Amino acid sequence: MKNNKEEFGFWAKYKHFASNEILLYVIMIVGIALGIIIFG
Repeated sequence: MKNNKEEFGFWAKYKHFASNEILLYVIMIVGIALGIIIFG
């Protein structure tokens, strides 16, 4: 339950920053791409 609240706050910030679902998906894709580049 505690982790759930933290994740909710985390996503709440992103949703507030990018209210559009398209921008949210773009941010997710960019994050995954950066993760691959960093860990790659």
